[in-house]
Amino acid sequence: MANTTSTMKKGEEKMGGNLGEKARDLAGNVGEKARDTATAVTDKARDTATAVTDKAREMASNVGQKAGEMASNFGQQAESATSTVATGMKSLAESIRENAPDGGMLRSASTTVADTLESGSRYLQEEGLSGLGNDLSNFVRRNPLPALFVGIAFGFLIARATSRS
Repeated sequence: MANTTSTMKKGEEKMGGNLGEKARDLAGNVGEKARDTATAVTDKARDTATAVTDKAREMASNVGQKAGEMASNFGQQAESATSTVATGMKSLAESIRENAPDGGMLRSASTTVADTLESGSRYLQEEGLSGLGNDLSNFVRRNPLPALFVGIAFGFLIARATSRS
């Protein structure tokens, strides 16, 4: 009986040893699979982040391009409006000349007004809106105090006009 008991113990130890090795192997396999899965998830997250970043860059580029197109379109419309105003001024000058009295002080005043309108029309056609802005900036730099008073008076007139409505 003692022999049987020792044989059983040896069998259990042998079986237990196999179970321990199997458990270690299984744990090792699970660890490798966990590492592989973590690596795959990390790679997928990196790829997704890269795709999102690329899409955001593309959208930002599109928005910038659209803003540039809109600004360019606005500038073209402003220049077109300036040209239209210049043409209208020239037409008005011609109309004043045609309908001016034949002589006297009224004729002289009409001619002066027509000449001024034509001069302004030529200026707008040659310089455009940007030239007008540059000249206005230069005038304010050369004459800051009068420009300040004109600005205050203009603001006062706008305030009066809007407060009555």
